[in-house]
Amino acid sequence: MTIDTFEPFYEHSFRPLVGDVVFANRHGDWREDYRRHLAGLHAPEDGRYAAVAEVNERIVGFVGWILRPAERHGEIDLLAIAADSRRRGVGRALVEHAIAHLKTGGAKVVSIGTGGDDFHAPARALYEELGFTPFPNVNYTKAI
Repeated sequence: MTIDTFEPFYEHSFRPLVGDVVFANRHGDWREDYRRHLAGLHAPEDGRYAAVAEVNERIVGFVGWILRPAERHGEIDLLAIAADSRRRGVGRALVEHAIAHLKTGGAKVVSIGTGGDDFHAPARALYEELGFTPFPNVNYTKAI
């Protein structure tokens, strides 16, 4: 599901925008990067947690979050929703679930990051609806 969720971004948005050299250097192995990331998504001993959403015994989304109790801070690390389940409240429910657990764990502030491109527009809309405040950030990359 993660590959299906993010392939349109990496292959049809990011790669054409930055070109092959930058793409290969920054995210050329993005599929394997996600496989490695997912292997450690739920590691409570490291303050990393995950939850899945199921509909009719089928996983339709998941969320991963990180709790840093000493900082009273939490971070939504990864959110992915199956294409046929988007715009049905699954992402909202997963983010709200993660926030509830972060609050119970002592977090006073929760952060989440996403892209500023068209692909990520629905995510930005969701986070703003949930009360997150966007902060503009520009990241420049150049092949040399």
